[in-house]
Amino acid sequence: MEGAAVDVESDVAVVGAGAAGLSLALRLARPPAGARPVTAVLLAAPPGPYRAARRTWCYWEAGAGPYDEALTACWQRLRVRSGDGRTLDRAIAPLRYKMLSSPAFEELAGRGLAGSPWVRTVEAVVERIESAAGGALVHGRRPDGGRVTARARWVFDSRPLPRLPPARTTLVQHFRGWFVRTPRPVFDAAAVELMDFRTPQPPHGLSFGYVLPTGPREALVEYTEFSRRPLGPAAYDRALRRYVTGTLGIGEHEVTGWEQGAIPMTDADFPRQSAARVFWIGAAAGATRPATGYTFSAVQRQAGAVAAALHAGRRPLPPRPHSARSRFMDAVLLHALDRGRIDGPAFFTELFARVPAARLLRFLDGRTSWPEDLSIGLHVPAAAMLRSALALPFAPRRDGRAPRPETA
Repeated sequence: MEGAAVDVESDVAVVGAGAAGLSLALRLARPPAGARPVTAVLLAAPPGPYRAARRTWCYWEAGAGPYDEALTACWQRLRVRSGDGRTLDRAIAPLRYKMLSSPAFEELAGRGLAGSPWVRTVEAVVERIESAAGGALVHGRRPDGGRVTARARWVFDSRPLPRLPPARTTLVQHFRGWFVRTPRPVFDAAAVELMDFRTPQPPHGLSFGYVLPTGPREALVEYTEFSRRPLGPAAYDRALRRYVTGTLGIGEHEVTGWEQGAIPMTDADFPRQSAARVFWIGAAAGATRPATGYTFSAVQRQAGAVAAALHAGRRPLPPRPHSARSRFMDAVLLHALDRGRIDGPAFFTELFARVPAARLLRFLDGRTSWPEDLSIGLHVPAAAMLRSALALPFAPRRDGRAPRPETA
């Protein structure tokens, strides 16, 4: 294949234009002063079955951030409700909980990439990546059926893995959300309902409602489960209807849209490299926090580190998105939850009741110190967690498939 015609040559090829691909491309399009210039081609799937469905990312950071102009909303108060209706309302200053839709992020990224002399975007479905002398070849198919081949010194692949790496525990965070509009004000636009455990709990795992109000009459309302496999659309819709009309007591309303997803929660060791100069990035490289499903912040850290290495002329191996300490704590929690050793709703409610909210969010983002981690550990069921910690070394790792949500 060394003789294949090359249509595009660059230092870097970024495969996929989701959160990870666009975040890396944006950093390469705006090199810092004094940085070594890097040319890149972004291979983005055209509209159709190979492009990711609309999704909403949530993350938290202190003060202003680089994507604020594209945010749907942001908040400085979070609520957690226990199964018996106890309400925990917490301020999270100086942090802000931010909501970003994928269409808005794509539009923002498009403006940031437009006119950049360093990044070129090519619409194509990537079919194959192969190593070549001094780099790799990326083979794709254009929307008109024509072929395109890009040669790059380094390739960063953000496409979903077809199969998850072996893991001791794999649960799925699966959800369906309705975009709801009401004729009268019913939502508190100042606070997010982060976890509302007044939902019927499944026999295995846990469930909760999640409400992101974008105004007094509009919100994204989701039904979420942590369990071993996704549901079908009809089951989600039944759960959402019960939650919206029964639990929340919302009367007349209109469903203007929906989104659905399935996120692996696994203690698998994700690979970061598939060939000498081909790397995984984003969720495919383990950016999803195993115990929570949050991904966006880790994607930003990883993209920043890769771009900095490229601009400095270093080998750009993506860093592990989460520390060894965070991964171990998550593995223990997943094991305990999967084996039924802890009551999931009680576990998360107790953490929010006893740990300052801003510290807990930093913990969930892997940004707390050892002493802070220990202080948080005082509020978890010690015996159950210790049993899982001692059992982990003897738990076998099993292969698994990446979860795919059923669609309507």
